[in-house]
Amino acid sequence: MAHSRQGAAEDGRLPDRWRNTAGAVAQGGFLGDNARQMTRLSRRAMLGLTLSGSAGLAYGAVGQPPQQEGTEAERAAMAEAATGFMIRYAVPGLSVAIARAGKLAYAEAFGLADREAGEKLTPAHRFRIASVTKPITSAAIFTLIEQGRLHLGDRIFGQGGILGIDYGGPPYNPYVGQITVEQLLTHTGGGWPNDGRDPMFRNPQMDHARLIAWTLRSLPLDTVPGTTFAYSNFGYCLLGRVIETLSGQPYETYVRDAVLRRCGIEAMQIAGNTLAERQPGEVRYYAQNDGDPYGMNVRRMDSHGGWIARPADLVRFAMHVDGFATTPDILLPSTLRVMTTPTAANPHYARGWAVNQYGHWWHSGSLPGTATIMVRTRSGFCWAALTNTRRPQSDMEDDLDRLVWIMARKVAAWKA
Repeated sequence: MAHSRQGAAEDGRLPDRWRNTAGAVAQGGFLGDNARQMTRLSRRAMLGLTLSGSAGLAYGAVGQPPQQEGTEAERAAMAEAATGFMIRYAVPGLSVAIARAGKLAYAEAFGLADREAGEKLTPAHRFRIASVTKPITSAAIFTLIEQGRLHLGDRIFGQGGILGIDYGGPPYNPYVGQITVEQLLTHTGGGWPNDGRDPMFRNPQMDHARLIAWTLRSLPLDTVPGTTFAYSNFGYCLLGRVIETLSGQPYETYVRDAVLRRCGIEAMQIAGNTLAERQPGEVRYYAQNDGDPYGMNVRRMDSHGGWIARPADLVRFAMHVDGFATTPDILLPSTLRVMTTPTAANPHYARGWAVNQYGHWWHSGSLPGTATIMVRTRSGFCWAALTNTRRPQSDMEDDLDRLVWIMARKVAAWKA
């Protein structure tokens, strides 16, 4: 079975891969050489800490507790794999939810939500989900398309464009007036990539309107729109403004009403920026020499990386756009096919989802203090895993993806 691997960075590092790696997932854990030198006592203590923050806690805030599938031994093996990952990457808190055949089958939280307070993590805690926001924004765009209020070929800027001249111009820098909704969804808008020039990590004092106007004026496109894949947070920022213009509502309000509530999700919201703006039930984030988790304008990232959620929320969203008959989808089958069909510019990315030839859809996310993933598998699983730290220049993001495959395979009956 293939597993999903991608490297969306969001912090100025261009993702180095958009693919799904074929081959069996190793059944081992993630203990590195240093971790293997831990004594049996300290390892047992770590496992006890992770288990103490999980089963049976705070399910009232996330709906009914799942019918925890698998034997006690299998669930212990899943916890052991999670613990190994946490030790390897110095992760304070890890939360995982897995749905099978349209039902939540596993939801566990490991470690700490707040080290300073000694607050144990539970399945009810919320995390910044970073770029896992993008499939949600894509779904919102497709609700407008299904309503007949929007078309993939609609232009964004200039006379007759959705955003018109609200952000300046014309004239624009070359090709800006050609950009379409389709190109923003597929990261083929011609520029503004997720590298050191990423507009979303510059001018943090600017609001959306000022940042967009500055970007159009100051950062010319690199290529003709529609020809080249370049992962663009700014492109999804623009899609948020498209949603606002056509709906007449703030992005957050429209997405809640048109997407999340239709999936049975009530507790997601756009994050704050500072520690003082930490929301009720939100974890605390910890950097590992990769920037200040509380020094970014996360709220301005709303439509490309701004939501906070629990893994169970993301699983519920995925189940309602997965194309399976086990849970009613919020989009038509024909819409889902379009949303998950890749382009010639990148055969591994569709419209808000990374995809592969095995029929898996997924998206990962990464910010200082956060690493995340959401997956829909061909075999009928939907799962999500969220952490409150990130290890720069490491395999942590790929290994987080791999971890949930390993955990799911611990339950023999699942045949994941």
